[in-house]
Amino acid sequence: MTPAAYVLHLPVRMDARVSKRSEDLGNIVERVRGEFNEMPGMQLTEEQAARLWGLEPTACRGVVELLVSDAFLRRTPNGRIVRAGR
Repeated sequence: MTPAAYVLHLPVRMDARVSKRSEDLGNIVERVRGEFNEMPGMQLTEEQAARLWGLEPTACRGVVELLVSDAFLRRTPNGRIVRAGR
């Protein structure tokens, strides 16, 4: 299962719902990227990130892991989420 499918709990079969959810995931990922680009020093716990982005904890964890695997975000030793390279 792809990280995007994990985040949104998508079925394997592609249909209109899957397409819409994939689009939603893309919007969320771009929003997260934009916020970390606008505030490069931002450090969030996963709980804070979920509240900020209006996501369920599991979905938030999936988005963060997707961006960590893409080397855009990283986790600090104390577990905060920060922009990679900072």
